[in-house]
Amino acid sequence: MGKKKAASASQTKDDEKSLGSKTKLKPASAIHVRHILCEKQSKILQALEKLEDGGKFDAVAREFSEDKAKQGGNLGRQVRGSMVGPFQEAAFNLQVSSPDKPIYTNPPVKTAFGYHIIMVEKRE
Repeated sequence: MGKKKAASASQTKDDEKSLGSKTKLKPASAIHVRHILCEKQSKILQALEKLEDGGKFDAVAREFSEDKAKQGGNLGRQVRGSMVGPFQEAAFNLQVSSPDKPIYTNPPVKTAFGYHIIMVEKRE
């Protein structure tokens, strides 16, 4: 099975093409977001490996995430300004995807809370 597509918060135009993006992201003031949060880099890299091997985002979040969003990593609707800087920047730069075929941050995003793999389900 092929590897899932991953996105970096600092993509170049070539990177966007590799993700199949031919259009710019529509402006959004809110997103519906999921994440996997691990305190240790080694654990988040294990989660990343599972995703790259074709794992569903919500299943990998239930297995690896260390926060209250452990129920599939669902953080729900988040408005711009309600998230920590690096997390928000990465999340608002992601394309919309589904837990079955996620487009997620790679490498994981580091914040004061730990390491995050982020995906966005909806932009508003």
